[in-house]
Amino acid sequence: MSEKKFLILNSKQIQQKIDRIAYQILEDNFDETEILIAGILPRGNQIAQRLKVVLDEIAPFTTRLLTIELEKDSTSLSARINFEIEECSNKVIVLVDDVLNSGKTLAYGFGVFLDVPLKKLRTVVLVDRNHKSFPVTTDYAGIALSTVIKEHVSVVLDVEGEEDAVYLV
Repeated sequence: MSEKKFLILNSKQIQQKIDRIAYQILEDNFDETEILIAGILPRGNQIAQRLKVVLDEIAPFTTRLLTIELEKDSTSLSARINFEIEECSNKVIVLVDDVLNSGKTLAYGFGVFLDVPLKKLRTVVLVDRNHKSFPVTTDYAGIALSTVIKEHVSVVLDVEGEEDAVYLV
């Protein structure tokens, strides 16, 4: 059986979405001195890295990249982080993932910061699929897609020999 892939975003469009999101983050945090960008591995972290590059060019504040690795199939929160959670106290956190489907991954991402008083927590996704099982919304989304549950959104970033793209499969 052949797998049909429909191109949703090409490499240039992905970068345009990331640029636009970076400007939205800048507008929302103009008075800050530092924001922490927490990317959920693997592709959320790649998007977070790209956001950091753009923000470092345009923003008056400093940005710091944090990495979160979640056990996405777990029935409870299980996360590994590359930072001390106390470093996030009274800071602005921007939580980044590639696709928002059910909301479980972002909900687990929120869980990492539950015991820390934050100034602000914002969410970024490249694709919002509108199939939430959890009451999770995004503050910044590259594109919102109304899809059927059996369809899959595939985000390809930094893969050897393949150009960045978002496909509906």
